[in-house]
Amino acid sequence: MEGTMSDTMIPRSKPRHPGLANGPVYLDYNATTPVDPRVIEAMSPHLTEFFGNPSSSHPYGAEPRAALADARAELAALIGARPHEVVFTSSGSEADLLALRGVVLASNRSRPHVITQVTEHPAVLETCRALERLHGGRVTVLPVDGDGLVDPAALAAALTEETVLVSVMAANNETGALQPITELAALAHEHGALFHCDAAQAVGKVRLDVGASGVDLLTVVGHKMYAPKGAAALYVRDGVPLEPVVYGGGQEHGLRAGTENVALAVALGAAARLADEELADGTAGRIAALRDDLHRRLTTALPGRVRLNGPERRRLPNTLNISIDGALGHELLASSPEIAASTGSACHSGARIPSPVLTAMGVSTERALGALRLTLGRWTTERDITVAATALARAAAPN
Repeated sequence: MEGTMSDTMIPRSKPRHPGLANGPVYLDYNATTPVDPRVIEAMSPHLTEFFGNPSSSHPYGAEPRAALADARAELAALIGARPHEVVFTSSGSEADLLALRGVVLASNRSRPHVITQVTEHPAVLETCRALERLHGGRVTVLPVDGDGLVDPAALAAALTEETVLVSVMAANNETGALQPITELAALAHEHGALFHCDAAQAVGKVRLDVGASGVDLLTVVGHKMYAPKGAAALYVRDGVPLEPVVYGGGQEHGLRAGTENVALAVALGAAARLADEELADGTAGRIAALRDDLHRRLTTALPGRVRLNGPERRRLPNTLNISIDGALGHELLASSPEIAASTGSACHSGARIPSPVLTAMGVSTERALGALRLTLGRWTTERDITVAATALARAAAPN
């Protein structure tokens, strides 16, 4: 098949992850990443030897307390924050809740106004609906264009004196579309509103600096960047008022009570340190080259049938969302046991529902049902791309 890239153009991947050794080619890194063995090594002592409560003043609390501080500093370094601005949480959904509910309740407005956009993660959209239902909030949901991007002019038109928060994700989990965060944050600030960014998919894949981008709150998720599930954080710019999401003992600067899970915090810190190193060593370029090679192989094998969903350039380096004319995404994957990937559609009562993200972008139902989300990562190899392209091309070939 034409379109193969040479080893000189695609640097070699990391040594194979043990969890990927005997299974199908894994192309679902945006759903979750394998835990890096180096992350496991960093966190393991805090599941066994260093068991103490970090709030304890006796010697058993000293090592956990120091490890928690180190992890906070490592994550802060990755996103350009200060350590005391990092709040550890149990998930990205919890971090989003703390940001949105926290700002709304701390605003003391009778009818606080929140602005988000239609392709946000459900953790944001459902929280916004709850704010309307439970706290008297008013929510504006902005549309997106054919690439899945918010028009800054639409945000400018929606902002009012009652707007307390704008929440727009950094990168879409299905298409990889990268929103113009810096411009949107600046517009929010011009109207006295705070800006929250769910960066679950972006952190570790692209360089993101909270100071340069102007965000006030930023969600980070560990299992999207080679740490275990259950490890996440919210960046809270110094001085931003928030109502806590969990009340009690005053941990995490009083914003999330409960004894910290030191092992998971250490894991997130280690993952952040590794991500920082990879952003500097060109790993993103290697992954982008593999992604483009997969796209090229498929378009060569299926001429005129492969459609890219989302922006061609303004997207994550690891994400390829395509539709293949005349094929359904879930059927293609069912016929390609050699690979593990996903579609954006869902099945309800036996009927397939197209991806709300693609539908919001104006993609037709037929094309949306044909969509495949193919996402690469740290351990993706050139051989993986060959296997995946061959399997999908065979499954999509006319009978």
